[in-house]
Amino acid sequence: MSPYSTVVLAADLTEESTLLAERMKQIVGDSPCAVHIVHVIEPLSSAYGGDVPMDLSPVQDQIQDQAKIHLAEFGAQLGVPEDHQHLIFGRPQSEIHRVAGECDADLIVVGSHTRSGLARLLGSTANGVMDSAPCDVLAVHVGEG
Repeated sequence: MSPYSTVVLAADLTEESTLLAERMKQIVGDSPCAVHIVHVIEPLSSAYGGDVPMDLSPVQDQIQDQAKIHLAEFGAQLGVPEDHQHLIFGRPQSEIHRVAGECDADLIVVGSHTRSGLARLLGSTANGVMDSAPCDVLAVHVGEG
């Protein structure tokens, strides 16, 4: 029996998300467990320093529309009900923490990439989630390296 009853799966909705889901299943096994999938979209304006000389709304809308489709497909594959699928705009680590707190999660599953140089100094979403997380965090190594 798993010690976890509510899990937040922080998914980027790439193929790596399937690896996260597999690891999560290995941890929780067949235990009855509520799963929440969180996908956070960073606003394009913040990704470019907030000072962009054009309206990025149409691009942001297109990103959101595609993310809705992919989140629904991923949720269906895992059998996660629609009300446990969260598509949010904001800073990933902050929003993942917020959702974990709201649903009283006892585990967050997040992907972690190998980083070097400047990327290591600036941190990553996985590091940000582990810092001050309201519960346990499983950082699953994904990607190259």
